[in-house]
Order: sequence, then C-alpha cells, then structure tokens
Amino acid sequence: MKTLVIGGNGFIGCHLVDQLILQGHSVRVLDRYPSRFREARKEVENLIGDLGNHGEVASAVKGMDWVFHLAYTTVPQTSNDDPVYDIKSNVEDSVQLFQACRDSNVKKVVFISSGGTIYGVPKNIPIPEDHTTEPICSYGITKLAIEKYLYLFYTQWGQDYVVLRFSNPYGVLQNPHAKQGVIGVFLGAASENKPINIFGDGEIVRDYIYVTDAAKALVCAAEYKAGPGDPRIFNIGAGRGYSLNEIVAEIKKNIDRPINVNYAPGRTVDVPSNVLDIKLAQKHLNWTPEIELGAGLRQTWEWITSLNPA
Repeated sequence: MKTLVIGGNGFIGCHLVDQLILQGHSVRVLDRYPSRFREARKEVENLIGDLGNHGEVASAVKGMDWVFHLAYTTVPQTSNDDPVYDIKSNVEDSVQLFQACRDSNVKKVVFISSGGTIYGVPKNIPIPEDHTTEPICSYGITKLAIEKYLYLFYTQWGQDYVVLRFSNPYGVLQNPHAKQGVIGVFLGAASENKPINIFGDGEIVRDYIYVTDAAKALVCAAEYKAGPGDPRIFNIGAGRGYSLNEIVAEIKKNIDRPINVNYAPGRTVDVPSNVLDIKLAQKHLNWTPEIELGAGLRQTWEWITSLNPA
C-alpha cells in the first residue's frame, strides 16, 4: 500500500514508519521537522510541511491508500491554557485533512485519539469503548471532536476510518525532556542524576504501552476490514494499570542508578485512574501487546543512557 504518515518523524511516527517498511509498504512522511533522534530512512519520501498548510496537505495525500494522522499541537497538561488554539490548530486542520483525503479517494484514515483523556473520570475500570466521554481537558475534547468528524465523513461520503484511543505510549525515541510521557521523563531525570518529580501522592494509576506495540496496532487498524455495524474505535493499551509509585519501583528494579523522588501538589487535569479495556482490539484487530513493562523500561533506559553516556 501507498501510505502517508502525518507526524511520521515524531516518537510514535518513527516506529510506525519502521513497521510499514518492514511489511513492504511504500511510505511518505509529512512533518514539520526532521526526526530529533535519528536519521531519515532512505526508503521514505520525506516531505517537510505543516498540517495547517492545506495546499501541502492536499498534495501529500494524492495517490495514497492509507493516511495515518499522528500530528497534534497540544498536550493534555497545557491544552486548557488556550482552548481556542487547540481547536483551531487541531480540529480545523484535521477536518481540512479529511476533506483532502475524501477528494483524493484515500482508502482509509487512521487517527490516534486519547484513551487517557477522552473518557474523563472513569465510572469503572478497565474502561470500555462505550464508556461515557466527559473529558476534563481541552485536549480530550478536541480529540473527541475529531473522532466525530471522521464518523461524519464516513456516513456522508464513505470515507473509511479507524480510531485508536491510545493509553500512554513509552519507549525508545521518546523525548526524555518533553512535557508528557511519564516513563521517558522519569528515566531522563534518572540518567542525569536528577530527582523524579511527581504531581500528587504518586497513587494516580495509568496504563502504559510500549511504542512498538502501539505502532503494530496502527498497522493492524489500517489492515482491518470493518463490515456494516463493526466497530471502528478501539482502545489500545497494556490492559493493566500502574501507579506512579509502582512505576518508580519498577525503575529502581530495572536500572543501576539511585532514584530520588520529589512530590508536588496534584493537578486538576489528572484523573485518579485510567486503565483501558483492550478486548475489542484483541478480537477485531487480531492485536495484543507483547512487551512487558520491565522489558520496555530496560530498552528505554539503554537508549536514553546512550544519548548521554555517563
């Protein structure tokens, strides 16, 4: 298949590109920047461009079979600071993308949504896809709005799509100095012999998935042939939760470095617990996570320490 990965030079995008090439697909990437942590692959057609430039997007989608939409301008922590920017730079530009895909007869659009924010405060754990959606941050609201526009394009113009609601991906190539990505940030601090900073008492529970498992799920979603009435929205996670304190304990078990922790006041955007029910993806996408937390931590730690050898 001819595939376009928007945001293909980012953390998840690089791993998705690897999976697509491994399976013999042709890959085009549209991204604002080159990859921060690796050289571009020679097999990839790399386009430097912006989702907000509708001419560049329309040109990039021409001739594509699958389009993966991974680009986003906000993160949960900061999205409430400027909801108008969140809407304009994500919802508006995504709808423009979907119009371009429709006009170019793209066979399928795969969108990364947010299993961590879209449900809001969960009524039950693990969270199934039919749980109520009451996000408490703008990031989750705009992700939900984009899901709804994908459904609109499907019902009105037959544009096929799949939405994957990711939990918390982590792993090699994740920026250890970013504003999100707990495991990467924790390991980044440890690699520089700095304390780990935790908001709240450390009992917030999250579902963490290794990035290669997430990338494989994206390819499975593109390959998935949904019939009438079949689901097109899937949770993608590990299917079990860890508190922040448990993550710190796992880090201590798996790396050879002393760990110090600082606790700060909690944040209003953090729900107490979020663990995804992944049975629907296992059934329909024939996908299941493979990398256990300990193995994922060790791989991530080895990569982070290679950036700044002691």
